[in-house]
Amino acid sequence: MKITPRISTRGYYDLHNGKTLKTNSYYLYPKKDFKKLFDSKEFTIMIHGLRNDNAGAIAKVLLAKNRLSKLGYVNPVIGYSYDSNTIGAHLMKHAKHALAVGQIIAKKNGRNLGKFIEDFKTTSPKTKIRLIGHSLGSQVILSTLEYLSKKKQNYGIVESIYFFGASITEDVPSSKKYSKIFQNTINKKIINHYAPTDDVLKWAEREKYVKGPLGLNGAIGKPLSKYSQKLVRPKNHRFASYVSVLSSFP
Repeated sequence: MKITPRISTRGYYDLHNGKTLKTNSYYLYPKKDFKKLFDSKEFTIMIHGLRNDNAGAIAKVLLAKNRLSKLGYVNPVIGYSYDSNTIGAHLMKHAKHALAVGQIIAKKNGRNLGKFIEDFKTTSPKTKIRLIGHSLGSQVILSTLEYLSKKKQNYGIVESIYFFGASITEDVPSSKKYSKIFQNTINKKIINHYAPTDDVLKWAEREKYVKGPLGLNGAIGKPLSKYSQKLVRPKNHRFASYVSVLSSFP
């Protein structure tokens, strides 16, 4: 069986409360596969959502990889695996707490993924890095860009980002703070795939867990020019449904 290369921070955060358990940045698995990426043209990192254990994270990478290759993308697709299988996420009565802990962990992972991108680009400055985020993965990406934007040398460090069923809020692309962060850290573009039919995001908004999810009705206000959005009609909130309606990449 072929191993799926991934950057991992599994076991770095407490699944009950989001507390930091380990302060090292990340580990790479298997390491030799990452050495092969040095001086490559580009690669894409897939960042999963809530309720994914390590096996779930791997499954999402394979879904992305298969779909992208069907669309003619020939470059490597690797995974980012983090502690999103928070305790009680599958039980209604614990859903709010589990999501809140998931959001804490996703935000903290911005430093971890940001550090990987900085480290990689130091060794291989010409390699383009694209990021795909599903659901809570959009928060990991947002926090990563926030971390990267603190240093001038990270200008345009990420080639492009792609959101699917994003759980970050609809005002992000037009807000002064994030517009500036996107402008400074992203070289080419941000594409948001949103679905007004997404039941999970509808529920999250109705229960006031997420105030106006970006993945539900798209952005409000006047987003920055690097941002564009595509209305999609996936069967449900799962990444498998979103990736199956993806029509072009990158």
